[in-house]
Amino acid sequence: MSISSSQLADVTHDEDEFYVRYYVGRQNYGHEFMEFELYPSGKLRYCNNSNYKHDNMIRREVFVSPAVVKETRRIIVESEITKVDDSNWKEPEKDKGRIEIEIKIGNEHIAFTSTEIGSLGDCQNSSDPEGLTIFYYLTQDLKCLILSLINMHFKVNPIP
Repeated sequence: MSISSSQLADVTHDEDEFYVRYYVGRQNYGHEFMEFELYPSGKLRYCNNSNYKHDNMIRREVFVSPAVVKETRRIIVESEITKVDDSNWKEPEKDKGRIEIEIKIGNEHIAFTSTEIGSLGDCQNSSDPEGLTIFYYLTQDLKCLILSLINMHFKVNPIP
């Protein structure tokens, strides 16, 4: 996908109008989850509670450069997630995991919730394969970016 000049303008303007929050978790063996938030100021908050071998919750906070915030915005805009409708997605069940993403970019504020996606095959077998695939790839891209930043800064090895 290529980014249009109008989308690029949206990415570079309204710098104050940006926020992203990602959460993935389950409650099988306690509340295991990973969550991160990125603010327009560059403040990045990360939390991981794995309960693996009774580990403590990992909480980290760091400020990233404007270039990282801009790149995150570009990834989101280029994904075209704002054109997706989650009304046909499977609702999270209590005993299974859930994924949430909340994005405020410009004048748009969206939030999606889905049952945990184990693989791309889960997307293809859903009632909305195109929309869920966009959601899946976006969440994977953001998770990879944020975990790389946290790992480089703190040398933390999270359990996804």
